[in-house]
Amino acid sequence: MSEPAVEVMDVSVRYGDVVALDSASLVVETGRVCALIGMNGSGKSTLFKAVMGLVRPRTGQVRLFGTDPATSRRSGEVAYVPQAETVDWTFPLRVRDVVAMGRYGRMSALRRSRPADRTAVAQALHQVELTELAERQIGELSGGQRKRVFVARGIAQEARLLLLDEPFSGVDKRSEATMTDVLRERAATGHTVIIATHDLTAVHELADEAALMHKRVIMHASPRDVLRPENLALAFTPSGAGQE
Repeated sequence: MSEPAVEVMDVSVRYGDVVALDSASLVVETGRVCALIGMNGSGKSTLFKAVMGLVRPRTGQVRLFGTDPATSRRSGEVAYVPQAETVDWTFPLRVRDVVAMGRYGRMSALRRSRPADRTAVAQALHQVELTELAERQIGELSGGQRKRVFVARGIAQEARLLLLDEPFSGVDKRSEATMTDVLRERAATGHTVIIATHDLTAVHELADEAALMHKRVIMHASPRDVLRPENLALAFTPSGAGQE
């Protein structure tokens, strides 16, 4: 049997005296869409950073496709779409240029694109329905269109694992529907998608499974089971948070 896409095993992370993750464990198989659900501060973004190898756990271990996160990141197997991009929206950068950044790991040091790179960029733009805006300056796009650009960048990278932090925050319905379709298609072709989201209404249609978080993974099951009110209360009420 193949290795799981993601294995988070008893991972604890602290920022000074603040506990961000406390013995969190999560296994996501390949070809699945998993939604991370929890309040702000529940550890979703920290879990992403641990999966990316951007924070070092005090305890525990993370494996991606059977290897360590740093190796997977260097080989381009994992792509990350953060909640907010630190971008100078006035910089004269075209939509096509932003998506092409996903190909940098496959280019030479001179960053000269090859036919395969241009094809991957064109296909990614087509999938997120932005082909007609490829030459548009990135700052001229709406919030939903910008999110689709960064999803396209991850697709162009040809990453096996795609992490998205609040991809539906502040986006229009068309962009949400487009991204949902694209992410489902990615999973259908053997890619793995993990999404941190507050949009509980989108989870049923989008995700195969959901992980309820409060510093650790309280529950990992189907969206139908996780989204039951009595289970959500474990993470979204002060008295219930963190209990089994």
